[in-house]
Amino acid sequence: MKRISVAYTDTYPFERMVSFLKLKQKVIVFLKTWTLPASMVSGFLGYVIYKNLHFLDSTHKEVEAIINFVQPALIFLMLFVTFCKVNPHQLQLKKWHLWLVLVQTGSFALLSLLLYYFPTTTFRVVIESAMLCMITPTATAAAVITDKLGGKPASIISYTIVANLVTAIAVPLVFPIVHPIEGQTFADSFSLILAKVFPLLICPFFAAVLVQKFMPKLLKKIIQIKDLAFYMWAVALALAIGVTTRTLFHTDTPVEMLGGIAVVSLASCLLQFYLGRMISKPYGEMITGGQALGQKTTVLAIWMGYTFLSPITALAGGFYSIWHNVVNSWQLYQQKKKEEDLKQVI
Repeated sequence: MKRISVAYTDTYPFERMVSFLKLKQKVIVFLKTWTLPASMVSGFLGYVIYKNLHFLDSTHKEVEAIINFVQPALIFLMLFVTFCKVNPHQLQLKKWHLWLVLVQTGSFALLSLLLYYFPTTTFRVVIESAMLCMITPTATAAAVITDKLGGKPASIISYTIVANLVTAIAVPLVFPIVHPIEGQTFADSFSLILAKVFPLLICPFFAAVLVQKFMPKLLKKIIQIKDLAFYMWAVALALAIGVTTRTLFHTDTPVEMLGGIAVVSLASCLLQFYLGRMISKPYGEMITGGQALGQKTTVLAIWMGYTFLSPITALAGGFYSIWHNVVNSWQLYQQKKKEEDLKQVI
């Protein structure tokens, strides 16, 4: 009996350590699998908890200033890290890229004309939300999903650069017309928005090219950090959802209007996935085209809505984030199912 007791005492700490490591591994796997929901829940709960800690009331302005700096900085860094992994010589502009650009800019222009001629429409916020969903460029994480689905990552990265360039030009041109800044001329508003958007979307590419050419050691370190852009995106999304939650809590927008934003973001998501797939199908890149047009940098959409349009339109980016990840989850499930069926056949 004594020997059994000693053995039990000796092995118990080891068994407890093994159990802890297994639990830790399960938590890590869970967080990697459900990064999107975890980020969104963190952003929502983070705001709710912070808002109800009244001893922190005096820090609200400072925290808002920090978030206003960190959000665009994270978007810049996400794009920079993504572009660092791309060889500029492998980038090619394809015919279907131009068709997708036409879809994005054409729909964006038509919606802006609708607001221009009917500025007092009761559906203004819904239309602005649709504009955001259509003009927002391809997500930096789209290449990863495309690769898992059997598409061509290099092709979608080429389109990501094109889409960012288009957005950087279209947004400063259109937003001052449909949503002018009080007390400023079109030229003033254009310059202000251009100064915020263009460096954020285009400079990361040129910075990445410079690093590739002149800083090989730094480039190697950046590339070695696996999924760096993905985890920065998770942090940026949590912040964006926190900002959106604040807007939702302080809005007097009718429930019907909020429902309209949810519906129009869902319709925009499904339409863009469908059009992207159909347009690129004749070129043998149906999966890549669907992801290029359907998967968006929703963190940027939330930021643009909150910064340049009605703050409530930032919800469109939050809703779109849910919808396009539901579509991606379904696609990944179907792809995994096909692979398992193929293994059984073999």
